[in-house]
Amino acid sequence: MTIDLIVKNNLCTGCGVCISEDQSHQAKMIWNNEGFLVPSLGKSSTQDKMIKVCPFAIQQKNEDELGELFLKLPETQYHDKIGYYYGLYAGYSKEFRETSSSGGIATYVFNALLEQKIVDHLFIVKEVDGQYAYQFFSNVEEITQISKTRYTPVTLEKLFQELSKVDGKVAVSGVACFVKAIRLKQMYDPVLKEKIAFIVGIICGGLKSRYYTDYLAQEAGCKSEYSHAQYRVKNKESHALDYKFSCIEKSDKRIHMVDMQSLGDMWGTGLFKSNACDFCDDVLTELADISLGDAWIKPYRMDGLGNSIIITRTEIAELIVNGNDLVLDSIDENKIIESQSGSFNHRHNGLLYRIQLYKSQGRIVPFKRERVLKKQIFLLNMIQKNRLLTREKSIYFWMKFNDRQKFNNAIKIYLYKLRFVSKWTHRLIRFIQKIKL
Repeated sequence: MTIDLIVKNNLCTGCGVCISEDQSHQAKMIWNNEGFLVPSLGKSSTQDKMIKVCPFAIQQKNEDELGELFLKLPETQYHDKIGYYYGLYAGYSKEFRETSSSGGIATYVFNALLEQKIVDHLFIVKEVDGQYAYQFFSNVEEITQISKTRYTPVTLEKLFQELSKVDGKVAVSGVACFVKAIRLKQMYDPVLKEKIAFIVGIICGGLKSRYYTDYLAQEAGCKSEYSHAQYRVKNKESHALDYKFSCIEKSDKRIHMVDMQSLGDMWGTGLFKSNACDFCDDVLTELADISLGDAWIKPYRMDGLGNSIIITRTEIAELIVNGNDLVLDSIDENKIIESQSGSFNHRHNGLLYRIQLYKSQGRIVPFKRERVLKKQIFLLNMIQKNRLLTREKSIYFWMKFNDRQKFNNAIKIYLYKLRFVSKWTHRLIRFIQKIKL
């Protein structure tokens, strides 16, 4: 497998770490026609080196092997779905909750890393001139400026290009595939383990094309260029799922908003999602120092201000979350898994079917951990088939129309079929279970 094959088979999530391994320095990250960032290779690009750090390549260690290498210690616990960990929690930051997405825990952790001199710099996604990109950040006085969720493609391309120029230690945040790429880079260059001293894992429901933001902007009422997209405008009087998207139209500087609940299920349907995400089996960013995500479980999901689940995987992470600013409950492994049950059902339970389907079509797929591959009944596989088709069509129709109304008209039949199959499959399963009881 090569980087070229990764890109051609839509298995790239745009992490950009491979760029740092191109000894010709010809490779760079570009936007593809589906609205994702992917590597563009030069004639002399050293793909044999680049592929070593690709999180979707066949050639590398899997998350179990890397977890054992980086996180396994006598004092850590292990769960085959959660990975290695010290503590499991749900809760929020009193200081950063109102200005942050979810429970404000990520902002709290970033603040603690800088204040306690654990690192000297953060490499995180930050707003620049109304757009979002990874940037170095070290001003603890402006920490609330980095406290929002962003569902738009970004890349780590600049991290290893600029890391040697930065004095001191660095913390990096990222989704599971980005974290894995960093760990692979550290495995081949152990000096980087000290330089990148802490990794914050952001639990991810799937990476979205930049067309997702364009669609939301049009639904919000923007008719021309926009900036300052905000994906999680909270309603503190309601529940955690009741939030809005907002953006600013450049022509008149007006703020436009749309209630996300009015748009239906943008995540379970796979709309605008990267194809590669359907071949990721790391639900909880198993290789990070700390893993953070939304607490989609009762009673936490009923609070409109938001709560986070927290998995500490290193001693430093455990010490950080024992600060006075946090309101935390210790929760058990089952609650952690329940909080991301939809992602586990899709990524693990449907993975074997997706792999077999793609192989039958002559398409390349990465090797996955055998223990997560499960056989499903035919009807559950039909849900997977319809979800794959809906994902693919959503990007195709947006590329074709670039218009919310035409898009909605074209995609509705696929959404209807997916809802129909899902509804009757789950009814049938409940009926069979009732009979057995």
